[in-house]
Amino acid sequence: MPPTVTQADDSTPGAMLTIGELARRTGVNVATLRMWEERHGFPVSVRLASGHRRYVDATVEKVLRVQRRREAGVRLDAAVAEVAADPSTAPSSIFAELRRRRPDLVPRILRKRTLLALTHALEDECIARAQSPWLIATFQHEHHYRRAQARWRDLDRTAKHSWVLAAFDGSAPSSGPVEVALPPSAALLREWDLICVAPDFPAALLAWELPGQAGVPDADRRFEAIWTLEAPAVVDAARAGASILTGLGQDVSKLTDELDRWTGASQDVGQATALFHRMLAYVDERG
Repeated sequence: MPPTVTQADDSTPGAMLTIGELARRTGVNVATLRMWEERHGFPVSVRLASGHRRYVDATVEKVLRVQRRREAGVRLDAAVAEVAADPSTAPSSIFAELRRRRPDLVPRILRKRTLLALTHALEDECIARAQSPWLIATFQHEHHYRRAQARWRDLDRTAKHSWVLAAFDGSAPSSGPVEVALPPSAALLREWDLICVAPDFPAALLAWELPGQAGVPDADRRFEAIWTLEAPAVVDAARAGASILTGLGQDVSKLTDELDRWTGASQDVGQATALFHRMLAYVDERG
């Protein structure tokens, strides 16, 4: 898969390293670092406006940790996954991680009713178009998911695997999406996320609920949202979700293997238009 990069202007603050500097400070040669990035999306680079890649200073310690695990006999893919899953380095928010990796994606403020329409449109397109997708979704509270559970059982029927995360407090069902309980301190309890990983339909919708909305009617609650049909951005979102799931005890190795082999293409204008029309129908229905 192509290297994972974020974008920034040439004045990005903080210590930024060239790949040569990163190689010098870690003892891992440039060719090896490029191979790691090409095959495993690690180390994550930042793309400057000039087109050059740079690495934040914290990347040095991450590379050293991977190298120490390699010297201990751990396979490279397992060492990279281990470092990524470490709570001290793993993301706590899918939304925040994608914003960090893809600052070109512009967020919009949406009311819940509009966000729900967009979510249903994406779910419908996923059922209609995606062949054996991987699905990750967050629902904040359990009762939000229960309202959508029938839809998600339909989604799960054709999925390779699906995970739903919320503040679950009961036992997980024996069939359907895997229900993953979020701890009370989880940042995802403020999020609304939907990720569909499929070569023929990559899509991601990520949002977080704005603070200070006590007393606001439920349908008018406001969220800051980003959505994308660009395959590289969807892969970035899925990697963040997979890292969080790993930290919550889920085996996502098959998903991460597929992300490493990703060959999916971004959606074309026709597919984006179909999604827009579905969303418009849902918005009109609730209007």
